Amino acid sequence: MWLFYAAGSAFFAGVTAILAKCGIQKTDSTVATAIRTIIVLVFAWIMVFVAGSQGDMGQIQGETLLFLILSGLATGASWLCYFKALQLGNINQVVPIDKSSTVLTILLAFLLLGEPIGPFQGIGVLLIGVGTALMIEKKSQGTTAAPRGRSWIVYAFGSALFASLTAILGKVGILGVESNLGTAIRTAVVLVMAWGMVLVTGKIQQVRQVPGRELAFICLSGLATGASWLCYFRALQEGPASVVVPIDKLSILVTVAFSYLVFREKLTLRSGSGLALITAGTLAMLL
Repeated sequence: MWLFYAAGSAFFAGVTAILAKCGIQKTDSTVATAIRTIIVLVFAWIMVFVAGSQGDMGQIQGETLLFLILSGLATGASWLCYFKALQLGNINQVVPIDKSSTVLTILLAFLLLGEPIGPFQGIGVLLIGVGTALMIEKKSQGTTAAPRGRSWIVYAFGSALFASLTAILGKVGILGVESNLGTAIRTAVVLVMAWGMVLVTGKIQQVRQVPGRELAFICLSGLATGASWLCYFRALQEGPASVVVPIDKLSILVTVAFSYLVFREKLTLRSGSGLALITAGTLAMLL
């Protein structure tokens, strides 16, 4: 049964980007992020109660809480960049760059924390790096619309950078906190940050103007994220992490498949080779 949950985790994580893309055709990405974070926060606290860690709230130390807040801010920045990149670029280009956060995390851990890089990790870093470069096409091919300029690359790399900083902050200071509780607290910080950005940028009026169809897709993307977390947590409870984690990371394959079905984004020989390298690198890093 745990294999079913692991596959469910990958599936829901993979369709999150597709649903989000459908929800930000006309809706501002910051507004969409703020709305979907409400849904994600609900799921995050459901996970806390499922794990039974709600009673640990009063035991969190001040320094640990500070790092939770900082990692939440990094997570919020990553999400804001990610959905802006999805709004401006093609899914098959944005997602591989976002997934490269795994590589950045390993490199930052080596540079800042002195953590060694094993041979399989080194091979994985190389394969994912080359694969990501191959998937960044100069022109979109077989898509319904071309990306608007190249600014999506900046946001995509920003998403990966902030996602890796989230992991580094976790390694540095988040000790003795149950993972689901930590995730719920970080998500609460993201919620405050996202709605703060909506207010600061004067986009609060746009919340009421979100088309009903896009609002539905935005909420569905939040539900997909929550469902992915719940499946992932259940799979880790019942199955070996050495198998569950690689299956979850291969969500990029689900995203690529649905990007073709929904948006007709086709892979060229070059980008297809890149996807194969990213897949191989992901598996190599988890050996």
